[in-house]
Amino acid sequence: MNKMLLLALGLIPAFATMAQANDRYRERPPVIVSPDLAAPWILQLGGGNVRPVVYPTRPEKPRGLFQPRTQREVQRRPQTTRQGMVQPASMRPNKVVRSQIEPQFLPQTVAYETKHAPGTIVIDTNNRFLYLVTGNGKARRYGVGVGKPGFEWAGTHKVTRKAEWPRWVPPKEMIAREAAKGHFLPASMDGGPANPLGARAMYLGSTLYRIHGTNAPWTIGSAVSSGCIRMRNEDVVDLYERVKVGTKVIVM
Repeated sequence: MNKMLLLALGLIPAFATMAQANDRYRERPPVIVSPDLAAPWILQLGGGNVRPVVYPTRPEKPRGLFQPRTQREVQRRPQTTRQGMVQPASMRPNKVVRSQIEPQFLPQTVAYETKHAPGTIVIDTNNRFLYLVTGNGKARRYGVGVGKPGFEWAGTHKVTRKAEWPRWVPPKEMIAREAAKGHFLPASMDGGPANPLGARAMYLGSTLYRIHGTNAPWTIGSAVSSGCIRMRNEDVVDLYERVKVGTKVIVM
């Protein structure tokens, strides 16, 4: 009995200490987190006179994909004309690149009244058409590419030679002219799909001009050659089969 009494008396100070500790923890200040999330959290356990620790921070720009652009970055550099005037983007014309031949330049039979005999080739360079007269007021019409400004010509000749997948031998004048521009042409090139003369060629008299195919069919209907008459490869093959050496050719 005496031992139990002594044990109880010994526990009284311990309970008092625990009560004081509980009271102290109930009154402790809250946990204060530093504004700098990269720093450690600071646990303030002092009395009421303890001031929270504040780490100095500096604002950072947003990062990653969601970083907003500045107004300067959003604004694009204005386009200027040759006169130095600013031209709004909505008013600047878009350059359209033709990727295929226009329908009017496809082969077709058309009405064509002429005094020339059937079998004659008439080339209208202004309108970019080649006519093979078939008679009875009709002709087979093809679209062609013609000489660029400074290389136009007109006259009457005959087909003096025909060649399939012809070898290309650039004239000396062309080689010199292109070299002055920094373009160096080969002395000759074997026939094939990469050859500028295309699948067929019909040579006109003693001139340097030919009616030939092209590996750039999008140029049909334009004035881009050095004087030769260009046709699509499939069109020049068709014409090649219809005409003979000696065929009269009128270029106007």
